[in-house]
Amino acid sequence: MNLYNLIIQDKEEVTLNDVFLDPANKEQFVQLIKEHTYIKELQEYGLPINNKVLLQGSSGCGKTMTAKAIANALGKSIIILNLSNIVSSRIGETSQNIKMIFDKASRERSVLFLDELDQIGKARGSDDKDVGEMRRLVNTLLQLIDYYPENALLLCATNHPEIIDTALIRRFQLKINYEMPSKEFLDQYYDNLLSQFPEDLRDIERQYGISFAEAKDYALTVVKGNLIKKLEAKNETIA
Repeated sequence: MNLYNLIIQDKEEVTLNDVFLDPANKEQFVQLIKEHTYIKELQEYGLPINNKVLLQGSSGCGKTMTAKAIANALGKSIIILNLSNIVSSRIGETSQNIKMIFDKASRERSVLFLDELDQIGKARGSDDKDVGEMRRLVNTLLQLIDYYPENALLLCATNHPEIIDTALIRRFQLKINYEMPSKEFLDQYYDNLLSQFPEDLRDIERQYGISFAEAKDYALTVVKGNLIKKLEAKNETIA
């Protein structure tokens, strides 16, 4: 298995303003971006740079978009790796490939985004036969995180932080929580999303208690359905 083939290539340009974030979370990300913007000046004062960040919480609430936005703000390329795709029966090969990706990110001073970090934690307990091998994989990851250079940025995401090895959790200087959006926050999101359409297509029945990703899929599906009905009615009139 060649891990380079599993890197997600994504050139979507996202800004921090495109991501609906809790104000406290946004403030932390703004500071993170500024730390890496003024990295040399901070290092002159002997100040450590936060470069290992864990994004934890509900799925579909903007973790991947946040990583893209941070990379864009810093003018860096982003390497996206979904860990659920790489754990194979040949754990030694997996460890070597992960090291290659870390080396690539370090060399290029990229933003490295590891998605579904909990997959390693899950795999460790899934089969007693694999525990030893999985521990070696986690140890490899711990070492790579420990020696990751300050002028590169590591972002990891998980929906289940409670099952991740505590030794991994301790490596992150920032742990930022993502929660399901409130009704008020979703209304802001709907208003922003629907503002791009004509007024007669904006009036939809809104759903709540769902993630931003789910709200987007739902709203756009309804808008498309309403637009198709409008076009069909127009064609019938012409006919």
